[in-house]
Amino acid sequence: MRSVPDTSDVEGLTVGQVSARLGVTVRALHHWDEIGLACPSLRTAAGYRLYTAADLERLHRIIAYRELGLGLDRIRDILDNSTADVPGALRAQRAQVAERIDRLQQLGAGLDRMIDAHERGLLLTVEEQAAIFGPGWNPDWTTRARERYGDTTQWQQYAERAAARGPAEWQAITDAVADFERTLGEAMDAGIAPGSPEADRLVERHRELFASYFPLTRQMQVCLGRMFETDPGFAAHYDGIRAGLAAWFRRIIDAGARAHGIDPDTATWQ
Repeated sequence: MRSVPDTSDVEGLTVGQVSARLGVTVRALHHWDEIGLACPSLRTAAGYRLYTAADLERLHRIIAYRELGLGLDRIRDILDNSTADVPGALRAQRAQVAERIDRLQQLGAGLDRMIDAHERGLLLTVEEQAAIFGPGWNPDWTTRARERYGDTTQWQQYAERAAARGPAEWQAITDAVADFERTLGEAMDAGIAPGSPEADRLVERHRELFASYFPLTRQMQVCLGRMFETDPGFAAHYDGIRAGLAAWFRRIIDAGARAHGIDPDTATWQ
């Protein structure tokens, strides 16, 4: 808060002089004058208005209360109403400040989580990851993904989603994926044909589930389908559910893409 100015030698200061002395803009002084909150008491023969020492004392009080966050109407009431509950007004303002501080602290915590999510991917301990994703999960995978994809839009979208998730949310996603993969294996066992309504529903369900990480276009899904079949790690995962599932999964994805006018042979990550 500003120190109280020495007004003992002040009598007849212009608005520019007051602005320089108190560190408040000329525009603010004009506005306070227009609304009758702080008006210069003197006037020269030429009609110029001048501030007295008493005017500066009032201005200093206005500035002090403004720095505490009070509105101009509340300040007017405090200055002009002899029955105004000044301590009560200040306590109410203190409560509002405390609420703002709490909101800012929450915002800061949220920003910290977002930064961590962009840099780390998963905001889970190694123990939490093992409990949620299973003993075959390698905590280094997210670090490798960050190194490989950290400058992509998809990683940014993934981080934004990850920042808002704790163990319970990740467990729900993991359970939903596991349920989908069981359904996928059962559908292949049942002889569901690529391009059939049942297969197309599975393809759409996969896109919806994948949105837990980032939005997945049909062209991007085709690219994933290729990877599911050709990447040794992914192929082993799906074929571990059902022999041949990786290739079948790719076929139903490709068939679904063709139904939407996309050539799987030329589809790109877009």
